[in-house]
Amino acid sequence: MEHEMRAEIHPGSSRVKIWHMVRKTGSVAMCGRELEAGSPTRSDEAWGSTEEPFCHSCGAMYLREVP
Repeated sequence: MEHEMRAEIHPGSSRVKIWHMVRKTGSVAMCGRELEAGSPTRSDEAWGSTEEPFCHSCGAMYLREVP
């Protein structure tokens, strides 16, 4: 797996605030935001099909890397 989605969580809860893209199961989003290593993840194939919003910066960088 080259990329996966990782959630940024609302402070004080377990709800997803926004999804980011990370490289190779990392915890630093492609936009540079540091995410909790234990936050929820999804396959990059779920990109564009989540109920919660997706980071625009991560999306732009992801599209440049994925054919």
